[in-house]
Amino acid sequence: MTKNLNHYVVIFQAPHMKSVVVTGANRGIGLELVKQLLDSGYRVYATYRSEKGGLEDITNQNLSLHKMDVRDSAGIDDLSDSIEGKIDLLVNNAGVADGRWQSISEIDMQHALEVIEINSIAPVLITQKLLNQMSDDSTIVMMSSLMGSISDCMSGRSYAYRASKTALNMFSIAMKNELQQSGISILILHPGWVATDMGGPNATVSPEQSVSGMIERIHEHNLSMSGRYVQYDGTPIEW
Repeated sequence: MTKNLNHYVVIFQAPHMKSVVVTGANRGIGLELVKQLLDSGYRVYATYRSEKGGLEDITNQNLSLHKMDVRDSAGIDDLSDSIEGKIDLLVNNAGVADGRWQSISEIDMQHALEVIEINSIAPVLITQKLLNQMSDDSTIVMMSSLMGSISDCMSGRSYAYRASKTALNMFSIAMKNELQQSGISILILHPGWVATDMGGPNATVSPEQSVSGMIERIHEHNLSMSGRYVQYDGTPIEW
């Protein structure tokens, strides 16, 4: 007597590993973003301008380091060439402070232009260069600040930094209207007053707390929410 045996072949497909690009990743908020995104299971492409900083202490096969000035078009092209597959998340985190000028007479115009170029123009350049590699349901995070809010500008000062973040916000909203058609969303985040080299020792929020909150905002984000401007804890910010 012959038995007909049915053979079933079960194919297990490995889950898709999401990819993220984080600029300005060698210290502070950027470094903490790298750590927590790796812990969340992302493949992380981390950029730094000159020194690797805390990135040297991370040993993870899903971390790829790239020396790059965010203003350098050729350097961004090199980064683009090294990325395998699609980008699910782009975090434009790199930024610089201004001279904390207290009056118009103190403004160093050359420094002010550099602040605006790094904080406002560079995120747009990077987005432009990497756009064709973004997945259909990807998110672009713009690291803004409460100081980019015109409504919040009661004391003035920090002229170039405020102007650079306000300009970044407007770039982001303008991009949002175009990119929504491709399924790409924009999230504008204020990380809080964070205890980093830039934030200073009197800051009230730790990098761990700030980044944990921002990752929650990223994970809850969807296309219908594109263009929102919120603090790390989800509090909406007035324009």
